Amino acid sequence: MEVLIVIIHVVVCLSLIVIVLLQAGKGADMGAAFGGGGSQTLFGSTGASTFLGKATTAVAVIFMLTCFTLAYMSTQQKGSSIMEDVAAPAEEAKLPEVPTLPGEAGTEATTPTEDVPGPTSEPVPAE
Repeated sequence: MEVLIVIIHVVVCLSLIVIVLLQAGKGADMGAAFGGGGSQTLFGSTGASTFLGKATTAVAVIFMLTCFTLAYMSTQQKGSSIMEDVAAPAEEAKLPEVPTLPGEAGTEATTPTEDVPGPTSEPVPAE
């Protein structure tokens, strides 16, 4: 049933696009007033506005009905998830304490060069 409504929805959507694109703009009425006649309209100078206007209204109503129907049907389905069978993640391990900077309250001032190795006296081989 849902597939049928989706197919109707797509067909109505494409029909609505075509019908709207077939309609003449507001500026086309000015050309007809000055003798343009109906040279650029498909259904003549007066017939197109009424036929395409009514067709646009009818197709728009059908489009809205299919939208509401599909929205209602999607809320009535029992949702399933691809994550249902996946175990919950373990608790995060406690992170080690962040070392404080020398001289901060509650810490001893240490020289940073104690743990840093000095330069080596061995010559670097030339390549």
